[in-house]
Amino acid sequence: MHESADEKIDRVRLYPSIEPFDRRMLDVGEGHKLYVEQSGNQHGEPVVVLHGGPGGGCSPAMRRFFNPEHYRIILFDQRGCGRSRPFASVENNTTWHLVHDIETIRRELGIERWHVFGGSWGATLSLCYAIKHPDRARTLTLRGVFLGRQRELDWFYGGGAGAFWPDIWKKFLAPLPEDERSDPIAAYHRRLFGEDGKQALDCAGAWTAWENALASVQSEGVFHVPHAEFCRAFARLENHYFHNRLFFDDDDFILKNTAAISHIPLHIAQGRLDMICPPISAFELADACPLSELILVSRSGHALSEPRIGAALVSFMDRIASGR
Repeated sequence: MHESADEKIDRVRLYPSIEPFDRRMLDVGEGHKLYVEQSGNQHGEPVVVLHGGPGGGCSPAMRRFFNPEHYRIILFDQRGCGRSRPFASVENNTTWHLVHDIETIRRELGIERWHVFGGSWGATLSLCYAIKHPDRARTLTLRGVFLGRQRELDWFYGGGAGAFWPDIWKKFLAPLPEDERSDPIAAYHRRLFGEDGKQALDCAGAWTAWENALASVQSEGVFHVPHAEFCRAFARLENHYFHNRLFFDDDDFILKNTAAISHIPLHIAQGRLDMICPPISAFELADACPLSELILVSRSGHALSEPRIGAALVSFMDRIASGR
């Protein structure tokens, strides 16, 4: 009997998370030190994992998409978040600083070329890195594609997603005066970077909770607020990047530069019900890249923890490992 793509995804399981064989703090200059770890096969094919946010940080769960007997798995916390220092700092913290950091890590670890893996903001950063360094990325594997365009920000922070979740959207807007609610990114920016520390923390919690509430297709709309320190870094960094339009000089920077990555195999697992990064961006990216494979994963949203998204990513990485 023929097995459908959905059935193949459903039988794939994540790998166990194994302890790193190397942890270090890497000085990348301009006052920033990054937490970097390596796990898996020390002599295996290197893959660098770019976390979301900006400001989310890496976690042990991110090791589980790779066969540890085959891959040398490199995770790091981007500037200002996780175990990197200074914490929650936006100084010298732009897309292009992070692209520079990825190259610094590659050189420090003595790697010539590697696989690049990222989701959400990590997908954006993966694409930016590959565009700037097209000879270093062997493959690109992405989830929850975000191209950093104004229309995508307008969807999530301008009422598009709020039309599906009006009760949660109302809570997101609640910390803001009514006359500032037409531009939540700017209004939150004034408070996250203002003089009132308590207000900044309250706004950081509300900013983070809005995204968390919509991440999973299983969500019941719980306005969950993670611990305050995580919220402070996540909200400050994410808002800093979005307030500055991701430091792109063109709203369509990525799609206008896909010719630079046309030779790189591109694999995309996109939740069909992703409320944070709607599938149209993944579809347009795949359409622009000749060596792309897009799976629109049914019954799945945005989160990396979505079981069927995770299974699709493992399937991609297993196929890459086998040379297929």
